[in-house]
Amino acid sequence: MTDDKMQTLSSFAKEEYGLSSASIQAMVNYGYALLAIAGGDGEVSDAEMQWLINHQTKFGATEEVVGLYKSFDYKNANLQELLPDIKVDVDTWSVGNELVYHAIKMSSADGVYADAERSKVKEAAKILGVADDIVLTLESLVEMERTVVKMRKSLIHVNTF
Repeated sequence: MTDDKMQTLSSFAKEEYGLSSASIQAMVNYGYALLAIAGGDGEVSDAEMQWLINHQTKFGATEEVVGLYKSFDYKNANLQELLPDIKVDVDTWSVGNELVYHAIKMSSADGVYADAERSKVKEAAKILGVADDIVLTLESLVEMERTVVKMRKSLIHVNTF
């Protein structure tokens, strides 16, 4: 699928990331890159795939795009080829920081952030020019966010963890 036509994104994308449109190819490649990273340990777990589907659907990905994620051969993916085609309508948006952040979230969605996944995150970060200290900070942010969610659920007595 190659489509440079810009697609309007969801209100979630606008509120959370300041983006109102992205090309279909950007959405496809963003998901493919996340799959290649989360699959760095040899598999994309059900929880990781569900994280991707939920996130991208909230973002505005169509069923067709989600279907492409499900059939993608992430084990043979080349990050060097996937990353350049991720373009949106905001020139100041930092695809590197955002993709690394989401890759960490997705890779740890199953409760395990494996060394192989961490290595793939660092590989993507290097390609995108994201400094090591930013990667470490994003890893800490994801861990902190998970802890805050656990605290909130504990305080309001939600028993889901």
